[in-house]
Amino acid sequence: MQGKEAKMRVSTSHLQQLAIFTTVLTGGGIGTMYYLQQKKFAESDYHRLALQKLEACPVAMESLGAPPLKVHNIHLSDRNNRIDQRTAQIKIPVTGSQTGGYLYTSSVRDPDTNRWSLKQAVLKLKEGQIIDLLNPPPPAAAQTQAHTQGEDMDHWH
Repeated sequence: MQGKEAKMRVSTSHLQQLAIFTTVLTGGGIGTMYYLQQKKFAESDYHRLALQKLEACPVAMESLGAPPLKVHNIHLSDRNNRIDQRTAQIKIPVTGSQTGGYLYTSSVRDPDTNRWSLKQAVLKLKEGQIIDLLNPPPPAAAQTQAHTQGEDMDHWH
């Protein structure tokens, strides 16, 4: 009887080790996939073009309290993030020393040159202020411009 019990304990122990190993391996694989997906976004032209437009807008950078500008990982499950062969629509979380918000961007790829061009870049701050980076307000108007543009960011194209 004792020999059979010892075998059971060993096989249970092996199963536990296998379960732990499988869990770690799966978690590591998911973590690696997440990291690679984020890296792919960060290295893309549509992501880079949007951030360049943000950094070139003194009103937006001042509103955030940047520099320093922190660019955070894109929420992969967010329905606002849609990319295919011709279009890229992404929502990039950003923060500065004063506040944060989301950079809503929309880009299209030229089928002939294979280059991306920015069609929309809008910074929406946590406080509700909206800054159109393609048509930025002059610095003096930034304080008076608030939620006046009335854009619904959940249904932008």
